[in-house]
Amino acid sequence: MEDTVSTNPTVAAPVPTGEQFVEMQHSPQFQELKSRLRRFVFPMTAFFLVWYAVYVLLGAFADGFMAIKVWGDINVGLILGLLQFITTFVITGLYVRFANRQLDPRAEALRNEMEGATL
Repeated sequence: MEDTVSTNPTVAAPVPTGEQFVEMQHSPQFQELKSRLRRFVFPMTAFFLVWYAVYVLLGAFADGFMAIKVWGDINVGLILGLLQFITTFVITGLYVRFANRQLDPRAEALRNEMEGATL
């Protein structure tokens, strides 16, 4: 019995072999997909780690600055802490948008090629 993968119960697509997966990993299309992912992920990760390190270092060594009252009992440290959360949500939104526009169409094309689908 042949291994199959099916997204539609009435139509079974053949399962690619290990050799086909390795061949696809070396293809220019797959390399471009990986490159696009890395060009987004690495700079965004570096940005967030630097931003977080600045926040931690300010908290540790600039407590006078972090304690400056901005409005009522709200100080600079609290605002920067809340901005950490906001930054996380913004980065997540940017990644989802990037993946939907740049990665998913390319990944789907590669998957269709692997499964022998014609569009």
